[in-house]
Amino acid sequence: MMKFKKTLPKITLVCLLSVFATTSLFAQQTVVALRADKPSNQISKHIYGHFAEHLGRSIYDGFYVGEDSKIPHTDGVRNDIVAALKNLNIPNLRWPGGCFADRYHWRDGVGTKINRPSIVNTMWGGVTEDNSFGTHDFLNLCKLLGTEPYLAGNTGSGTVQELADWVQYVNFEGKSPMSDLRVKNGQEKPWNVKFWGVGNEAWGCGGNMTPEYYVGEYRRFATFMEGQNLYKVASGANVDDYHWTETLMKGIPLRMLDGIALHHYSFPTWEKKGPATGYSEQEYFETMKTALRMDELIIKHTAIMDKYDPNKKIDLVVDEWGGWFDVEQGTNPGFLYQQNTMRDAMIAGATLNIFNNHSDRVKIANLAQCVNVLQAVILTDKEKMLLTPTYHVMEMYKVHQDATLIPVEVKTSDYVFGKEKLPAVSVSASKSTAGLTHVSLVNIHSSKSEEIEIDITGQEYKNVTGRILTSKKVDDHNTFDQPERVKPSTFTQAKLKGGKLKVIIPPFSLVVLALK
Repeated sequence: MMKFKKTLPKITLVCLLSVFATTSLFAQQTVVALRADKPSNQISKHIYGHFAEHLGRSIYDGFYVGEDSKIPHTDGVRNDIVAALKNLNIPNLRWPGGCFADRYHWRDGVGTKINRPSIVNTMWGGVTEDNSFGTHDFLNLCKLLGTEPYLAGNTGSGTVQELADWVQYVNFEGKSPMSDLRVKNGQEKPWNVKFWGVGNEAWGCGGNMTPEYYVGEYRRFATFMEGQNLYKVASGANVDDYHWTETLMKGIPLRMLDGIALHHYSFPTWEKKGPATGYSEQEYFETMKTALRMDELIIKHTAIMDKYDPNKKIDLVVDEWGGWFDVEQGTNPGFLYQQNTMRDAMIAGATLNIFNNHSDRVKIANLAQCVNVLQAVILTDKEKMLLTPTYHVMEMYKVHQDATLIPVEVKTSDYVFGKEKLPAVSVSASKSTAGLTHVSLVNIHSSKSEEIEIDITGQEYKNVTGRILTSKKVDDHNTFDQPERVKPSTFTQAKLKGGKLKVIIPPFSLVVLALK
């Protein structure tokens, strides 16, 4: 059993035995109305995007091992990582940052690798990088993955001309100085990159700008980002800075804007993030509280956007989200390397349910990050690679990509800790183009199973199957010695009868059902 820290109240042996009960003996009850007769908007596949920053072992010793590596690779990029990410159907990949983006000068990373200048990554760990992984390498990686690149432009230390040249370099097919340089560097055809971030976290590491100042910078940079069908994302708010969103919506003409970013991370407290494993129940509860706050943030930022854009032409782009905890002992504090447990799976499942249910405005999101950094879906150690619990959530939820949202109404019991409480269960549902209905259920409660009754209207189903991600302890995780300790399995605790679906879901568990 998991030993919670001394900060918790004493609990009896009976309670301890109930912590991981998987029967209805200790179950609470949740009621869900599934409105299959009222299909809604499409859930954009781009909600399931990922993020690869020049940070720690994300790129170097993560994705990229070099052309001389004995690890199987394609042009220096690990084949096993490519295969794993292709299995997720990742729709987009954001690069080169993050905070690194406003320190990155793209010309340093093109041309013959031996002639590329080295740089110091002053943002993350003060390490020297040789720029062997640059624009061509990243865009060719995206081609291997079958995913769309999302490039974050430098509006902090860079110039308008520099970003304009980058757009021309990767996108212009005709003859120009930048397209000629691209051809000289070995790429005849342009990549036609659609997604562009106009800076990153301009309120902080991207320049410590005021929103009023950034509005002018955005308008200036965006004006010279010329090309057809560019999707431009403004550097948006830090968590609940609603003034930032209001200033951008008032100050940037809608014709110049496609999306506004939002960044929000989950942790017990900013001052004391706590360990990634071996955490107390209080730390688990506080983390889930910040994760579930995503719903409130989206509602309030969306309300501001609706004032200026009632037709929802501008998207909310949550291009950084996930759990952020203390680094693993003995690792570089600037590398943000952390383990990934069932708590991370709960963060991912609950957050993706929120995104699905707000998919009328949320069109792009990027989990931070993909490999070896923060809430990674993949961890590596030399030639070894493992898939984290978060990876399995993203794989289970891929059925929602580009599916039609089915509205749900949820009356859930509470997860109570001390004097505070959280909704124990979150739900989202969708209908695929193949006609299957998928329902995602997350029970974040640390000790109680949940009996869920789903009342279905507008559709008759004859069959239900499912998969579950669960484990014995809430801080269970995969290691390089035991890489499959946490993985999905067949779920059998769902019964369909007379227009109602009854489900029993264990504590800290995630279930995806398929109905037909």
